[in-house]
Amino acid sequence: MRSMLFVPGDSPKKMARGLECGADALILDLEDSVAPAAKADARAATAAFLAEHISRTDRPSLLVRVNALDSGLIDDDIAGLGPALPEAIMLPKAQGGADIQALHARLSVAEAEHGHTDGATAIHAIATETGRAMFALGTYRDSSPRLQGLTWGAEDLSADIGAETNRLPGAGATEPFRIARTMLLFAAADANVAAIDTVHVDFRDLDDLRDECATARRDGFTAKMAIHPAQVPVINETFTPTPDEIDLARRIINRFAEAGDVGVVAIDGKMYDRPHLRRAEGLLARARDAGLHIA
Repeated sequence: MRSMLFVPGDSPKKMARGLECGADALILDLEDSVAPAAKADARAATAAFLAEHISRTDRPSLLVRVNALDSGLIDDDIAGLGPALPEAIMLPKAQGGADIQALHARLSVAEAEHGHTDGATAIHAIATETGRAMFALGTYRDSSPRLQGLTWGAEDLSADIGAETNRLPGAGATEPFRIARTMLLFAAADANVAAIDTVHVDFRDLDDLRDECATARRDGFTAKMAIHPAQVPVINETFTPTPDEIDLARRIINRFAEAGDVGVVAIDGKMYDRPHLRRAEGLLARARDAGLHIA
């Protein structure tokens, strides 16, 4: 998965358009993009969309961002989805592994009520939206087998800590938010789940988006969230391994296979050790996920 596009859960037109934009996943949003008075309508519209499209095979993955555990709305969100549960739930304002466990239990009940296999619904969590959450980033490991991805958020964190901005023109994230981004990478690695980069809020500036995607991929993120369909092609292109990268990864894997039980191999005068092998395997897995044919 490379691109995850947010679409408001109270807009059937935007959800339908999202199916055609090339995103790997749609995040049907019941939280920030939906006004309080529209929550019930958003649940109904999202449930209808899931019921219509969940059985299709020619579609992106479908996730639903529910409201936070302490909002008083999450139980109605999950119940309102009805029998057509999405592939995954995105949990905002997660405060650590205990929140993942609490959501896991709620999903087990929903799956049992609607005849789904226990554990069929995965979890993605936004893990840096409060100051408190920053101190719990090491608790996601083994919190639930449902957990598939962690991402970070800057807008809610800005409000929580009282920051005037989280970005400077031409300089990217300010120091508190660089820390949040880096800690999220470590948390995802510790939990052995995907690290997903946050949104780029200026959807008109595709050049800056491209630079941000390249930096994110360089540092270890494997996907990025989007807020506008125009961002999706840039994200997909940047997070798709190039033919040269795929070729080198394949050569590294084949060379280790040929060499047997060794710690280091040589290719074109360069030495590659076991960490390079792990990265090569991960790159080919991401290439396959992107729909590329890998022999």
